[in-house]
Amino acid sequence: MTAAAQAEAVRGGEISAVELVDSHLERIAGVNPQVNAVTQLVAEQAREAAADTDRRRAAGEELGPLAGVPFTVKETTAVEGVPTTLGTARFRDLVAPADAPPVARLRAAGAIPIGHSNMPTLVLAGMHTRSELFGDTLNPWDRSRTPGGSSGGDAVAVATGMAALGLGNDSGGSVRIPASFCGVTGLKPTTGRFPADHRVLGPDDPGPASQMLVTDGPLARTVADLRLAYEALAGTDPRDPRALPVPLYGEPLPGPIKVAVVADPGGHGVHPAVRAAVTAAADALRDAGYDVREVTDVPRLDEALEAYGRITVTEFAPTWPVVRTLLGEGGDRYIQMAMEKTPPADAAELTKLMGTWLGIRRSWAEFLDEYPLLLGPVFTEPPVEPGLESRDEAGRKRVAEGMRLCTVTSFVGVPAVAVPTGVGDGLPSGVQVIGRAFREDLCLTAAQEIEDRLGVLTPIDPRPEVPAAAR
Repeated sequence: MTAAAQAEAVRGGEISAVELVDSHLERIAGVNPQVNAVTQLVAEQAREAAADTDRRRAAGEELGPLAGVPFTVKETTAVEGVPTTLGTARFRDLVAPADAPPVARLRAAGAIPIGHSNMPTLVLAGMHTRSELFGDTLNPWDRSRTPGGSSGGDAVAVATGMAALGLGNDSGGSVRIPASFCGVTGLKPTTGRFPADHRVLGPDDPGPASQMLVTDGPLARTVADLRLAYEALAGTDPRDPRALPVPLYGEPLPGPIKVAVVADPGGHGVHPAVRAAVTAAADALRDAGYDVREVTDVPRLDEALEAYGRITVTEFAPTWPVVRTLLGEGGDRYIQMAMEKTPPADAAELTKLMGTWLGIRRSWAEFLDEYPLLLGPVFTEPPVEPGLESRDEAGRKRVAEGMRLCTVTSFVGVPAVAVPTGVGDGLPSGVQVIGRAFREDLCLTAAQEIEDRLGVLTPIDPRPEVPAAAR
């Protein structure tokens, strides 16, 4: 059942919220040992919340749009009474005193957290979901391929039916890449659309890159479910002065809406299967009445990637000697290689880079003023092997180039929806629909048209390991 169908069944009394939670707990017991996506199960808390939902329904209270729907929460994000470990042993006892804003908003809509989900250690150990504390999460389609990251635990939990929704976050593809690699949908919202609190220890906030680049975002099996989560998560919260009270739905645009298509951003190369996925999605949008046009490229891609790298490395550099000790054996390789390639900026350079950042955002706003939507790849290859980005410099470069459209769209702060397009060679494929700032509604509607024509891929049962001799 979709999240929408589950909530409707609970509101209508067809099933109880307790039965719904128990069915998911049963699925987790049967599937999680095969994929290692759910890290900290909160079964009793979930049952208590479900029982309260059932009591409220029996009393005639109106239930929310996500009534009883179980969701997972990435290990970065606080769930009251549960450790927020970030996948490192040093934080295994860091019990959260309160829900983070997005968890609180999903609860207010009736959803129920059922457990934390795996991620790369401190989100810094790489793209593959492997943490020092919980180990590797496996891609349910193919154990030899990564599920992506850093919100890989949520993507796998949703793809395999262990949760109806997942709550991850994205600063360069961390929701969209695992969504695409696991055959589900994912939303990276506009910067400032969802309230968040990304403080880790104590009252101090992170630096400007972490404040501006990281956005919480939902994962779901269908675009309609993603829309429900979007509507629940958007809004303001006094804990996040960046969150803006922008309407969920903007003014209708005169049609047909123009869609720019870029299969190979920057001209760095794209796998034929990924190009085929973009073509299939473009054909679907054309069939739906969109004005679909191939364009030469996206604005200032290489300049944006360089600026992104310099700004983030500059922010990491002062604390890196301490942070790298928290990453476990080999967990520092991904960031260390990036820092060796990209030296930190001095004060004058950083000031100039902040101006460059604004200029790139302006260039993208002008581009999206002409083309309200952009269609392109999430990752320019099919799912790669686990840990490729940390293996050597060639692997790091390959992964960085593969995620380049995700990186630049996080840098400019615009919304994007990852949506599946089909299956090839046993692996899911997908694309992303990118839009103007605060026009998530346009992205979701276009993604729905793609899904309507190309289908839904999950939930699936994890595929068994293929013997080496048969590969």
